[in-house]
Amino acid sequence: MSEVAEEESTRGAIEPAQFRQLLGCFPTGVAVITTCTPDGQPAGLTCNSFSSVSLDPPLVLFSLRNASRLLGTFQAADGFVINILSEQQDALSGRFASSKIEDKFEGVPWRAGALGMPLIDDCLASFECRVHAAHEAGDHTIFIGEVRHLSAGAADQALVFYKGAYMKLAESLRKLVVEGRLGDADIDEAYRTLYGTLLRLASERATEAELDAVHEAAGAIEAHPDDAPLKERIASASAFFSSIATAGHNEALTLMAQTMTSVLRERMTHVLSVRPRPDLFPLRRKVAHNLRRRDAAGATAALDELITQLRKG
Repeated sequence: MSEVAEEESTRGAIEPAQFRQLLGCFPTGVAVITTCTPDGQPAGLTCNSFSSVSLDPPLVLFSLRNASRLLGTFQAADGFVINILSEQQDALSGRFASSKIEDKFEGVPWRAGALGMPLIDDCLASFECRVHAAHEAGDHTIFIGEVRHLSAGAADQALVFYKGAYMKLAESLRKLVVEGRLGDADIDEAYRTLYGTLLRLASERATEAELDAVHEAAGAIEAHPDDAPLKERIASASAFFSSIATAGHNEALTLMAQTMTSVLRERMTHVLSVRPRPDLFPLRRKVAHNLRRRDAAGATAALDELITQLRKG
């Protein structure tokens, strides 16, 4: 096979959804990138592709989707500001990421910086840049800026994005779990509601391969020896529920499922007495079997049995 053919074959093997999912394994900070339109109006968007490039000269970069409505604005501007968000500014991140909010700066405290571009108040840090270079790269354009002015804000924790969720949320849940402030009844209700909905969606939307994955995840739990390490038990329990979430094909609910996986992981690590539960094997199989039959009512009833039996043990 020629090098060109081999390269094309490899490229075709990269599945976009998995590529995006695995990129999410790398935690990133969150910033709002701001500039001015040609008529002097403030413009900005949320970004987690910010990165340092060079210390001498001081260069930084961010990348912007070519489909973004603000691509032309940034291409026409001679500079931009990187505003690093704190964990208290997650609402601000959502605001500047929303396509439904026309005036992103309405009600947002900001001031003009030394270069005349918007600096958002109370950020951890701000870097005012002149455009050094711009390069097209696939479906994005990379903007490299030379830092001309910088400023530090309040001493706070950074807002971090990881696997599609703000780490602030994950950390808050972790604290609640470890401190015992999430009751069993509330957690059980959350599992029944969330995964019951996902099972109903999966019965309509799942591919055969995704149904196979639910069966395989149930089997992997049964395959553990009695002395299997806790890490392996946690991974297999998480994989079972994750396979259901994947089969449901709803990104918002999948994000919630990732949060519930964090709760499960922390409870199994710090709260629950984890031991072999062969009495649960048939119930997981029942969930998978009914899902295979596209029997949403049967699958959700089996999930309810599983949760009830788990609590009895």
